[in-house]
Parts: sequence; C-alpha cells; structure tokens
Amino acid sequence: MEIIRTVSEMKAKAAAWKAEGLSIGLVPTMGFLHEGHRSLVKRAVSDNDRAVVSIFVNPIQFGVNEDFDRYPRDLKKDADMCAEAGADVIFNPSEQEMYPAGFCSYTDMALVTEGLCGARRPGHFRGVCTVVMKLLNIAAPDRAYFGQKDAQQLAVIKRMTRDFNMDVEITGMPIVREADGLAMSSRNTYLSGDERAAALYINKALSEALRIFRDGDADIQQIKRHIETTLSGLPSVKIDYVEIVDAETMQAIQTLDRSALCAVAAYVGKTRLIDNVVLEV
Repeated sequence: MEIIRTVSEMKAKAAAWKAEGLSIGLVPTMGFLHEGHRSLVKRAVSDNDRAVVSIFVNPIQFGVNEDFDRYPRDLKKDADMCAEAGADVIFNPSEQEMYPAGFCSYTDMALVTEGLCGARRPGHFRGVCTVVMKLLNIAAPDRAYFGQKDAQQLAVIKRMTRDFNMDVEITGMPIVREADGLAMSSRNTYLSGDERAAALYINKALSEALRIFRDGDADIQQIKRHIETTLSGLPSVKIDYVEIVDAETMQAIQTLDRSALCAVAAYVGKTRLIDNVVLEV
C-alpha cells in the first residue's frame, strides 16, 4: 500500500488503473479510522480491483466554533488499518493541495440539506458536497462507500451524483456499533466515562422507537416524544433534534406511509453525536 499526497499523482494513478481496465473503489474519510471505516474499506476491496481511502480533514465543512482544530488525527494508525483491510492507496492531501490559493468554486444543494444537520450547521453540506465532488473527480472511482450513520450525508451524495449524471455508484453501508450499542464515531474519543454511559441512551431510545413502530404504532409525534422523554431526563445530554423524515429527500413527513429515517442529534457534554434508525414501510 502506498500513500499519495498530491492531486496530480492520484489522478495519474487512477488513470493508469483505468487504462488497464481495472475498477476503483473509493472510501472518503476524515481519518482517525474505526471499525465502521474498516467495513467500508473491506467492501471497497471486495467489490473492486483497486481500493483508495482518502484521509482529509476537510476545513470547509466545519463551522465557526466547531472542532476542526482538535478533530482527532492519527495517520500511522489509519495506515495500519487500511493496509490490513487490503487498501491499495491512501490519498492524504494537504489543505493547500485541495484548496490552492484562489480557490473559489463550491458545490451546493437545496432540499435534501435543508433540515436535520443542514439546518443546525450552516454551510456544512456545501463543504461536504465540494470535497466529495473533488475526490470523485480526482480518484475517478467506479464506486464510493459511505456509512449509514451519516444518513443525511449519504442521501446528499446520492442526490448530487444523480443530479450531475456522475458515473459512480454510491453504496451505503450499515452503522457499525460498539459492543454496548454506541454508534462508532471518531468523536467518541472526546467522551468521558460518564458521558459515554449517557451517550448509550441515544441508541436505546432509537431502538425502543423502532420496537414501538414495529409493534404497530405509526404515530410520528408519539414516537418522537418517546425519544425526547428518554433523553431529556439525562443531565449531560442536550437534544439538538429528534426528527422523522422521508428516507430519500430528508424532508419532514406527516404520516408513516413510506420508508422513513428516525434521526437524533444530541450534545453529550460538549460532543455532538448523531444516530438513526430506518423505519421500513
């Protein structure tokens, strides 16, 4: 496995693979990889002749007072995981390489980005769309892989590639959880012991909401109230949102007559965590 740090070298590598008729899988990440990322890399290796993992903490998707500067980074650990999982290349560009002097072009989106995290983090998905568009152009993958934990991001990327007629297949992969049920996230490292114990209630509340739905209760407001009641009693947890939305458009719905996403964002201490379950109709 090799580590490539420049756009020109990554483009040349992808072009050479294409010339040989080889398929390429891309796993875009911000690094500090965990088992959820490993599952994406292994799928990319399984599905394609060559697998690329991008590791780039994208500054333009972080808002003011967010955690860009302290976002965890460990390239050595990430490289070991990628090599073990079978990746061929890590693409690890600098900020200057991705956004050179004079950079002023951005990719934006309406509708799918209007609610949930898009409403709470202005400009976030503009940054996500822009960096993913660049990565898809640079690595020229046949397939790209994203986790379901970031469900709105997955919906956004699927919509963007469809709207721009891009020749890439976007594959969503299931949420990978710790043994205690906490959704794996690079930000889990921020949590203290007590905060981690409180964070477990996010998945517990979502799991109970799914059980309620499967038992035949399709009252959206009642399901949301159950989650809010479970979390609001915890002193270290502050709810950002509890929403049930259309699974594809991320728009609010009034009745559960189609597949929906039940999504939660909450601050546990100072750490913002997200999680979700799909209510299949």
